[in-house]
Amino acid sequence: MIRAVIFDLDGVIVSTDEFHYQGWQRLADEEGIYFDRKTNERLRGVSRLESLEIILEKADRNYSREEKAEMAERKNNYYRDLLHTLTPDDVFPGVMEMLKELKEKGIKIAIGSSSKNTPSILQKIGMESSFDAVSDGNQIKRSKPDPEVFLLAASKLQIPPGQCLVVEDADAGVEAAINAGMKCLAVGSASANPKAHLRANNLNEITVEQILNT
Repeated sequence: MIRAVIFDLDGVIVSTDEFHYQGWQRLADEEGIYFDRKTNERLRGVSRLESLEIILEKADRNYSREEKAEMAERKNNYYRDLLHTLTPDDVFPGVMEMLKELKEKGIKIAIGSSSKNTPSILQKIGMESSFDAVSDGNQIKRSKPDPEVFLLAASKLQIPPGQCLVVEDADAGVEAAINAGMKCLAVGSASANPKAHLRANNLNEITVEQILNT
C-alpha cells in the first residue's frame, strides 16, 4: 500500500535542465573543454561535483581540488542567475492536479532532490509550502543513485520506505528509489527504464489510482 509519494524536483515538478546545460556550457567554454548535450545527459540526477568530474574527462590537464571547488561554484552562480526567470507558470502540466488529489486521499507528499538549490526553486515557482517534507542536497552527503535523499524524505514523513513511491526522470534516481526499497514511477527521460514499476512520458499520462495500486 502506497502511503507517500516522493517527487524529484528538476524534470518532474519543473524543468531547469536547460539552465543547467547553459551553466555547464559557459563554464566549459571558459575552460576550453569540449562539452555537448550528449555529455549533458550523463549529468541528470548527479551531484554538482560529480557532474564536474564527468565534464573534466575531456579536459587536457588536471585540476586541483581548490580549482574544482571554484569551478563548481562558478557554474552554480551562472545557474542561479538563470533561475531568476522561473515562475509558477513553469510548473509542468498535471503536477498541481496530482498533488491536490494525493492530498485529498490522505497521501503524504515530499520532495527528494539532490539539488542544493531546491529551496530557491520551490520559492520561485510558489511551491515552498506545498509539500509535507523536503529532502535535498543541503541535507545529504551522498547523491543518487545512493538512496539517502529518499530515505531521509521517508523518515521526515514517518512512512516506511516500502510504502513510498518515488517519481523520477533520471536513471540515477530510479536506481536510488529501488536501492531505498521503494516503488518508482519513471517519467520523461527515464520513462523507458525497465527497472521502474510504472512508466509514463509525463504526469498527465498516469492516474493517482495507478500510483496507489502499484
